[in-house]
Amino acid sequence: MAFSSNQDGGPMAEINVTPLVDVMLVLLIIFMITAPMMSQRIQIDLPQKSTVKNDEEPPPPIALTINSAGNLFWDGQPLTKDVFELQLQFEAKKDPQPMLQIKADLFTEYQVLADVMGSAKNLGMNKIGFETTATN
Repeated sequence: MAFSSNQDGGPMAEINVTPLVDVMLVLLIIFMITAPMMSQRIQIDLPQKSTVKNDEEPPPPIALTINSAGNLFWDGQPLTKDVFELQLQFEAKKDPQPMLQIKADLFTEYQVLADVMGSAKNLGMNKIGFETTATN
């Protein structure tokens, strides 16, 4: 068998990997010990499936139409903003609360729609839906 020897006294070309393996094993042991300590359990209360069935049908939605001139129509009937707020306040107190379905014309000013949504929110309406319609 032929072994090479360093007879000329120059630098060795071989790397001693034993210290590198020792360091890697120490790091592996450190990570194995600290990793379980870093993961903490978080208690979460998930909602449980309800067994109560609600056979009651939801009330029909309120169809509120806003035309391009900013006029309000409650289920096809024209009304003023004051009457709208009174009817909306009455509907908001019902249980279950009906959905307010807003149908706005494409050319309706945003301020009118924002005022209607603000009034609905301030009066306690929780369910609001939107639909756009184009009228000629």
